[in-house]
Formats: sequence, structure tokens, C-alpha cells
Amino acid sequence: MFGDLHEYVDRYSVSGLSSQPIVKADCVTYSPALTIVPTYECFNRCHYCNFRKNPGEDVWMSLREVEQRLQAAKLQGVIEILVLSGEVHPRSDRRVAWLQHIYAICDLALSMGLLPHTNAGPLSRAEMAQLQQVNVSMGLMVEQITPALLAGVHRHAPSKLPEVRLQQLEQAGELGVPFTTGLLLGIGESKADRIETLKAIAACHDRWGHIQEVILQPHQTGSSQVAMGKCFPAEQLASFAATARSHLPAEITLQIPPNLVPSQTYVLRAIANGARDFGGLGPVDEVNPDYPHPTAADLKVLLAQSGWELRPRLPIYPQYDTWLPNRLKQAVATYRQQV
Repeated sequence: MFGDLHEYVDRYSVSGLSSQPIVKADCVTYSPALTIVPTYECFNRCHYCNFRKNPGEDVWMSLREVEQRLQAAKLQGVIEILVLSGEVHPRSDRRVAWLQHIYAICDLALSMGLLPHTNAGPLSRAEMAQLQQVNVSMGLMVEQITPALLAGVHRHAPSKLPEVRLQQLEQAGELGVPFTTGLLLGIGESKADRIETLKAIAACHDRWGHIQEVILQPHQTGSSQVAMGKCFPAEQLASFAATARSHLPAEITLQIPPNLVPSQTYVLRAIANGARDFGGLGPVDEVNPDYPHPTAADLKVLLAQSGWELRPRLPIYPQYDTWLPNRLKQAVATYRQQV
């Protein structure tokens, strides 16, 4: 779709990073990112998942391997380290070790001058507060808040209860965590369900002002999922971007994953309808491994056809810098001062 997707040389220039608000009328952003997966094991069994392994069937990534990957990523100009983990059951005797391992990965990334962002499923208040100390931002997809999915794709996914997902948004707001969330589209929800999910996200942000991005993620079938389902049409995603933009506060950036939109035409249409970010770009989309990310160079060429500029950004938006503990604030300031 975007040329040779395996060419990643020089794709992660950090030139152009600014201490000023990064979203402007003719600008689309992305984060130069590497995804680190501490473990693929997960006690949920969502029908559409291409990510998980059964509990006890995956060896956790060692800190030594993490360090090697971070060193290579830093040489390539990566800024964001997305720590994306499968979920260890809250009552598992390995839960504490799992959380400590995620903390150690984030702490290591910070010590190497990189900026961590963690998405590890629902967390207790104490767990979130602990990881807040080593993450410049965090995230969790709401997906959809309709309980109807509990009889379908989420039948065996206890942490996908709508009230649990929404509670995480509230908890992040109470703690002052800059947060990314989003919708998964095409998993059995109705059009009305999507709007209700947008309204719930907007209401939470109105209370706390902490949601920096909302992702519109279209379901695309993968080779490892339990039930294939249908792909969410690209034209519907482009159209829904306008709907989402109309229901979300203006300060929340709308994000689409370009590797999951199998049409350049509809990527551009989604941008025209209000999407302004492509998320983290790296060699592998761990959640959708059948769909490689396009390179920043390819996206830059595509956007230029319609007069848009592609710019890199940090995993925290400038208006949230003051929310951070001093160590994180200093790490972010190092990048803000590069221009």
C-alpha cells in the first residue's frame, strides 16, 4: 500500500519536535516507537485476538533482551517505548512479579533516555500509581461499552467488562495520568453503541482533562484469531472519523492506524474528516502482526499529495508536561529542547 514496508532506514528523524502545541490545521503526527512485549500470556480470550498465549505458555522477555532491543532502537532514532503486555490475572501469585517486571522495563528505558508508555490492561489504583512514576503517559482501549459483546467476542474476557474499562479512565484522571484510549470498530457493536462509547470517553475527559488521544482502530482479520469475523470497511472508518470528531472535545487528538486502512484514499479521507495522528510507527504491529506499519517516509509522501505535513511527536503532548514527576519532566524536556 505504501511501497516497500520493510525499508526502515532513516525513518525516525526527530527533527521538527517542538515545545509548542504540535497539532495544526495542516499537520499530521506520529510517534517514532518500539513496542516491547514483556509477555504475550493473557487470561482473557477475545475472539478477535492475534496477540495472546495461554497463561504459563510464554517465557517473559528478560531485561537483558529488553536492553539489547532498546540500544538498537535508540540508534534508529526511536523515542517512545510502548510497553504492551498480555494480562496476568489479578489474583495470580505472579501478578506482583509481572508488575515489577514492567516497572523495571520502563525504568531501564528512562535510564537510556527513552520515553515509556505502558498499556498492560486494567490496573489497580496502586499498580497504576506505581507505573505512573516511570511512564510519561499510559493507555487502555475502552473498545466498546455495550454489554452485548459479553455474549459474543468478549464472552471469555473478564477484563473487557465495560464498567472495568471506564473505571480505568476515571482512575487515570484521578491520578493525573496523561492517557490514550480508543474504540475497536467492527466487533459486533452497533452505530449507536459507538456513539455511546465516544460520549462516555468525552464525559470522563470533561471531568479530568487527561485524555490526549482517542484511537479509532478498525478490526482487520488476522491469521491467529479464534473467530475470523469481518474486516471493518475503510470507507466506514473514514466516515466515522467525522462522527468521532463531532463528539469529542477539540483538544483530544483523533488517531487512526494507517496499516489497518487498506486504501490510501480512505486514509486521506479520514484525515480530512478530523484524524490528526498515526500513532506509534515501528517495524511490527504486535496486536495486528499480519499488517506491517508503513514507514514515515511513505506516509510523508502520501500526505504531501493533499497538502499535509507529517511530523514526529513525543508520547506525551506538551500541555501535560507539567503533570509529570521531576524525573520524567526532565526526560521530556531533553527532547523539547532539541529544536
